[in-house]
Amino acid sequence: MRISKVTTKSGDKGNTSLGNGERVSKSHLLINLLGDIDELNSQLGSAISSCKSELISSELQSIQQDLFNIGGESSMPNEEISLLKDDRIAFLEEHINKMNKELPPLEEFILPGGDELCSRLHIVRAICRRAERSCVTLITKESIDKNWLTYLNRLSDFIFVLVRYLNQNEGLDETLWER
Repeated sequence: MRISKVTTKSGDKGNTSLGNGERVSKSHLLINLLGDIDELNSQLGSAISSCKSELISSELQSIQQDLFNIGGESSMPNEEISLLKDDRIAFLEEHINKMNKELPPLEEFILPGGDELCSRLHIVRAICRRAERSCVTLITKESIDKNWLTYLNRLSDFIFVLVRYLNQNEGLDETLWER
């Protein structure tokens, strides 16, 4: 898809076009999901801008590609298009397991925080959870059989574990929730 014109004025009355040309209300559940994924991807880009590790930046950028793949699939409803591959879920799971092996057990909730990167990643995680809820709402209203929900669920877990891992490597203590 090539975008040659950004301002089309075709959305001035509250409708927008999907990738397949279908027009839907900007309040459509699919558009809500796309908006949440766009915000998630944008905040992830913001977090990457404060990342000093080329390896972590590269992995996070690959996740940005995954989010665009979800957006691409969801903008083409009723099309047999598969951009988000199942191996990307396995990628997240493998990294979660690898990092978790180096972390102490989590015995209590922790307060979001850490250095600038980790603080931004906590925001990314919260937005990812919202995108996950939007995906659940969409899937329950329209029968969509895609791996988006599983991916978003794993992604929020990955981000949480990544933050713990990065904070530990920086020697930053976790602040536990005080009941």
